[in-house]
Amino acid sequence: MVERYARKQMSDKWTIKAKYDAWLKVELAAVKAWNKLGLIDDESCKKICENAKFDIDRIDEIEKVTKHDVIAFLTSVSENLGSESRFLHYGMTSSDCIDTAVGLQIKESLELIIEDVKNLKEAIKIRAFEHKNTLMVGRSHGIHGEPITFGLVLAIWYDEINRSLELLNHAKKVISVGKISGAMGNFAHAPLELEELVCEHLGLSPAPASNQVIQRDRYAQVISAIAILASSCEKIAVAIRHYQRTEVYECEEYFSPGQKGSSAMPHKRNPVLSENVTGLCRVLRSYTIPAMENVALWHERDISHSSVERFILPDAFITADFMLNRLTNLIKNLVVYPENMMKNLNLTGGLVFSQRILLELPKKGISREDAYKIVQRNAMKVWADLQNGKKAIDENNHSLFLQNLLKDEDLKANLSDEEIKQCFDYSYYTKNVDQIFKRVFD
Repeated sequence: MVERYARKQMSDKWTIKAKYDAWLKVELAAVKAWNKLGLIDDESCKKICENAKFDIDRIDEIEKVTKHDVIAFLTSVSENLGSESRFLHYGMTSSDCIDTAVGLQIKESLELIIEDVKNLKEAIKIRAFEHKNTLMVGRSHGIHGEPITFGLVLAIWYDEINRSLELLNHAKKVISVGKISGAMGNFAHAPLELEELVCEHLGLSPAPASNQVIQRDRYAQVISAIAILASSCEKIAVAIRHYQRTEVYECEEYFSPGQKGSSAMPHKRNPVLSENVTGLCRVLRSYTIPAMENVALWHERDISHSSVERFILPDAFITADFMLNRLTNLIKNLVVYPENMMKNLNLTGGLVFSQRILLELPKKGISREDAYKIVQRNAMKVWADLQNGKKAIDENNHSLFLQNLLKDEDLKANLSDEEIKQCFDYSYYTKNVDQIFKRVFD
């Protein structure tokens, strides 16, 4: 239900009606500004503001003849006015209206995306504190490394999403500009004060300089910020997909009563939501190329950017909004299996403690090279033992790695049995979790 509401709220900002509503806002803001500057009398200003409206079907009808959407729009609006219509669009060019209006649409859409990201952050934060001390194995290259906690994984996700939030806020500032600078951006037919008054009325800033259009590096920054956000969201989704693999099974997407995973295999519970998020993020990243291609327009402008933006702007925002709501709900409802995390942590027979042993030997005067040889040869035996079917942990709760180390004469010449056993302590790896959390969440 949340996803459906969010999609409608965002998609409503990119309907044909929403586009013309934004155009009309700009045109009326210009009328009010001209009135304040003395060009338009109070009576004409009042009539325009009270009676200006458009009819979408009529615009379509007119555009079939004019082949120009802004002229068709202005004609439709003017049909509802009297002689005062002569002041509509006065001193303006089409892009004054369009680009300022699109700036409004993007700004409002970014506000929704920013709200979505804050909701995602909060969902991650709640789960991070829930699993702050939930032990699991850290992996590099997909191979077991050392003990970490699931809370630390979530804290990293939170911190990364927070950086995207900063980018989005910056992008919102960059795009929240308007222009009423005329056909070549030289203010030949309207003073700078007109642009300033229009932008103030609309809650935008005047572009410091523009030609016939708002410069498209601004749009590229917005789409790039969304793409970077999408990359981080996909990172989360891919991790969840890995955790749900049968061989891993440390986390799982919530599987609701009555849900089906496969038409052929009744047992299947697939990570369909995170796979869906992955696919949507790929689409979102794809919009960066056309957005950047749009930056290089001919001279003061051409129209090559227009068709691109009619696709990528609504699609990017609607897709990002849907994706973020889906991922947030996924995180909220994620089923976590701490017992399986611990099972996997012990899977390699204590090898996750190898660096701890390695770092103890130099304290005893052993060179790093010799220390590495001692630890590695015992570690390699564990891999062989596991392949030969030996249990990772014996009945005395001694791991294979610990058993091997306690038999190694070179090691025992430098470390006592008790010192070796003390190296197999999970709390050693979690002692700084609280401090890391303070860094991230404070």
